Amino acid sequence: MTQWHAYRAIETNNEAQDAKPVVKSSWQLVDESCLPALGKGKGEGEVLIKVQYSSVNYKDALSASGNRGVTRSFPHTPGIDAAGTVVSDASGLFNEGDEVVIFGYDLGMNTCGGYGEYIRVPAAWVLIKPEELSFEDSMRWGTAGFTAALSVEKLLKADIKPDAGKVIVTGATGGVGSVAVALLAKLGFDVVAVTGKASAKDWLINLGAAEVLDRADLLPMAKKPMTRPLYQAGIDTCGGDMIAAVLPQLNYGGALTTCGMVAGAEFSVSVFPFILRGVDLLGVDSVEIPQTHKQLLVKKVANEWQLPALAEFTQTIGRSELSSVLADVLAGQGQGRYLLDLSKS
Repeated sequence: MTQWHAYRAIETNNEAQDAKPVVKSSWQLVDESCLPALGKGKGEGEVLIKVQYSSVNYKDALSASGNRGVTRSFPHTPGIDAAGTVVSDASGLFNEGDEVVIFGYDLGMNTCGGYGEYIRVPAAWVLIKPEELSFEDSMRWGTAGFTAALSVEKLLKADIKPDAGKVIVTGATGGVGSVAVALLAKLGFDVVAVTGKASAKDWLINLGAAEVLDRADLLPMAKKPMTRPLYQAGIDTCGGDMIAAVLPQLNYGGALTTCGMVAGAEFSVSVFPFILRGVDLLGVDSVEIPQTHKQLLVKKVANEWQLPALAEFTQTIGRSELSSVLADVLAGQGQGRYLLDLSKS
C-alpha cells in the first residue's frame, strides 16, 4: 500500500476580495497520511478496507461542493458508502479478506469516505456483506436505497397494507425515491410517483409506479389545512412544502415518512391532519441507527426484498465520470442510482 486514488475536496483561494475559500474536488494520488490514525479513539479507526465500489448520494454532492453542514474541514474524501474487503483489523472482529459494507455514521462526512480506494473506520461501523448480495448490488442500494428500505419498513410497522389504498412517493426519480417506488411496487402497493420531470413518466411506470403526478399539481395542496383524502400513506424524500402538501391528503390513520431536505428544512402545517385523522409523521434516519439494525436490513434487501431490476435503473460510472454526476445530483438532475466502480478510470 503506497499510493492510491482518492477524490479529494480541497479548499482553494477565492479571487474575490474578502470572499470565503471555495472547495473544488478532483481525483488525486494519496497515501496513508490522509486516513484516520489507527486506534479506538474519536477520529480514529481500527479496520482498514480496500474499497471496490461506492455510490452517489445527495449528501456526497454536498460534501464535494464544500457544504459545511455536511463536512466541517477540508481537504476531505467524500463517499458515504463503501463496499470492499478487509485488509487488516485491530479490533479482532474481522478477518483479512472479509467482504464488508459500510454506510452511514460519519463515513464521507468528516471521516475519509468511499471515494478513496482505501478507508480506515471504527469496527462498529462495519457490516458483513451477505453472500447473497454482490458488491455491486450492495452499492446499488447504498445509503439512498437503504433509506428507502427503512422508510418502507416504518410504513409496514405503522400497519400500512397493500390493499388499503395508494401510497405517494415524492422525489420519485431521485436515489431514495426511485428505490422506494420499486420496493413498494414489489410488495404489492399501488404507488403514485411525484416528479418535476415530465420526461421521466415512462421511466417511473417501468419502475413500478401505477400513476405519475406532476410536482406542480401537488405543491398547491401545501396551502390547505385539509383536503379530500387520497392516499393511505406516503414516503417523502424532499422535505419542505412537499410534507405540507401530502399530510392534508392522507386517509384516517395514515402515515408519512420523511427523510430528506432538498426542498427545505422547514414546513408549515395545521394540526388538523393529526387531531382529526390521526395521521402520523415518521422520521427516518439511516445514519446513526444501531449496527445490528443495519445488519438485519442488509440481510433483508439481499433476500426477501431483493430487487433484480435495481441494476436496470442504476448507472455504473468510473472515476472520470464522478464530477459530472455529482454536479447533476446537486442540481436535482440525477435519475435513479449511480454505482461508482473505483477500478474503472
